[in-house]
Amino acid sequence: MFIDVKTSLFAIYLFLIGDSSALSNWTYTENPSIAVLIVLFSLLVVVYLMNLLIGLLNIAIEEDNNRVSYLMQKAEILAEIELFYLLPNQRRWHTWFPEVIYYYADVDKTRVEIERLIEKGEWDTKEQELTEMQKNLLVELKIKHDPIDNKVIMEKLKIDNEELKIRNGELLEKLKSHDGKLDKLEELLKEIHKNNS
Repeated sequence: MFIDVKTSLFAIYLFLIGDSSALSNWTYTENPSIAVLIVLFSLLVVVYLMNLLIGLLNIAIEEDNNRVSYLMQKAEILAEIELFYLLPNQRRWHTWFPEVIYYYADVDKTRVEIERLIEKGEWDTKEQELTEMQKNLLVELKIKHDPIDNKVIMEKLKIDNEELKIRNGELLEKLKSHDGKLDKLEELLKEIHKNNS
């Protein structure tokens, strides 16, 4: 097979899939260099290419294989099953769909997440008071939080206050420029009245 270039390439392809019949014309005991070349070929080419392929696939799988995408896909599948494959009386079964679902959350992770939400200003709801569950969470996790004394809200108020000062300054400048025009208008009206009388 090694007389022609085409057949030698085919022999290499056969080596890749594990067929070493192309070297059956030579005995390994009389030609130890062939045995060394076969071992080097299997180590360097086959193992290297397989590891390269596995590495590339692993990188591609890691991008899509995270916990959030798994849970999102699971939720979509469950919603599809509930909508299209369950009968109406099955949807009302309390054993399948309980009114109360118990959820376990790690205390440390919950505390960190709530503190992050408080720092970003996303913890407080649009209502004035916190909901009962939020208050209970703050008490149980021993987090001190005063929604009125929130740093993020105070910073937003400072920014709004600075913007109002800038706008007020602009309005005062416009009024001052209009004051001069009003004074001139009053003088013109007085002169008109004098001329008419």
